[in-house]
Amino acid sequence: MSRFREDPDPRFWRLNRSVDFDRRLAPYDLIQSRAHAAALNRIGVISDEELPELDRALAEILDEVESGRFEFLPADEDVHMAVERRLGDLVGALAGKLHTGRSRNDQVATDIAMAAIAHSKRAVSLIRTTMGELLDLARRHRDWAMPGYTHLQRAQPVYLGHHLLAFFWMLSRDATRFQAAAEAASVMPLGSGALAGVNWEIDRRGVAAELGFKGITPNSLDSTSNRDFILDYLSAASICTTHLSRLGSELVVWSSTEFGFCRIAEPFTSGSSIMPQKQNPDSAELLRAKAPRVIGDMTTLLGVMHALPLAYGKDMQEDKEPFFDAVDTVEASLEMTAGILEGIVFDRERLVDAAGDEMLAATEVADLLVRRGMPFRQAHGIVGGLVRLCVEDGRSLSELTLEEVRLESELLDDEYYEVLRQSSWLESKRSEGGTSSESLSRQIDLASEVLAGLS
Repeated sequence: MSRFREDPDPRFWRLNRSVDFDRRLAPYDLIQSRAHAAALNRIGVISDEELPELDRALAEILDEVESGRFEFLPADEDVHMAVERRLGDLVGALAGKLHTGRSRNDQVATDIAMAAIAHSKRAVSLIRTTMGELLDLARRHRDWAMPGYTHLQRAQPVYLGHHLLAFFWMLSRDATRFQAAAEAASVMPLGSGALAGVNWEIDRRGVAAELGFKGITPNSLDSTSNRDFILDYLSAASICTTHLSRLGSELVVWSSTEFGFCRIAEPFTSGSSIMPQKQNPDSAELLRAKAPRVIGDMTTLLGVMHALPLAYGKDMQEDKEPFFDAVDTVEASLEMTAGILEGIVFDRERLVDAAGDEMLAATEVADLLVRRGMPFRQAHGIVGGLVRLCVEDGRSLSELTLEEVRLESELLDDEYYEVLRQSSWLESKRSEGGTSSESLSRQIDLASEVLAGLS
């Protein structure tokens, strides 16, 4: 007997059926079911004779899923019904006992919470690998001068190691966000039923501990309606891929013929269908393009959850496709980034030549005037006048005569030319977190400690 006498209309079934994408929850669903069966045994719903039979069957199905042998059928509505159908094949009517004390509402919330924890931890692991590559590159290029940019215009010189570590710190914040996403998902919804709780005194805390959760949800309505932890994951993924997009963008620019700062290894580049000379930085370009996709995933789920009445609505079925799309995208992007960094080669001569642009020393000259008592805003204007003179005449700052320099300010003397020597530009940035050799050494030590503590 059933509440319904007619089968679902195919037009409805096509949208209602979720097994094509929620099948990725199958391992979590089976692990959860084994713990739930044990909990039902402890309260006498499943006997001591029945529990081993159920557990063996669930373990067999889990093996089928993990080996790719599990067959999803056209009649399977979702992953839960597919598992229950296969369990019935193996143990008969006993399979029906397993759904005692739970609803698909708290069941799916628990499955996806487990997935969120697993993939948040996976993201942290991949981030750690990428951070390690950045730190290794920073150590090896700690004294390689290059121009730093604002507005993609040469601004002030920095060491390449310092520049690379900027991305290290971005990723360290990403790791913290993914850790927070795992923490947010670490309260178990199972035992909340459809929305109001269940009629059985199941040891929720015992099941939570068995499944690796840190606690249980305190409110059954919130339990089945909550997808904040998926939004937390998607937020972390959106920011992380945005950071990777910035790195990708720089690598595209740096590897161009016009810049020539680096060369991306051939396995991470592609050729042209018509121009045989081309080696395109397609991997870095893809890093740029993936961020909007993940941001779109987050926006999708925000839209689904917006103004949704409590508790569960079928709308929430739409949480899985954006979540798993983001999972696949961020994990593939992090793996590829680490690969790019493993094989990248920098051109020291091109970097040093670009860093030798004397215009990068303009702030150094302004600071010289400040040290001699001039307010910085006034010094800024004076040096701007010297720069304008150079641009108009096609000369460098050091090619100006002392007389021309002193026409702008009598506070300038021969030390003006000393300041224009390139080595002083980099080593003058002595503030903590700056690019000087001493500051960079301290930063590398700190980065090493942070990486060692990341798990």
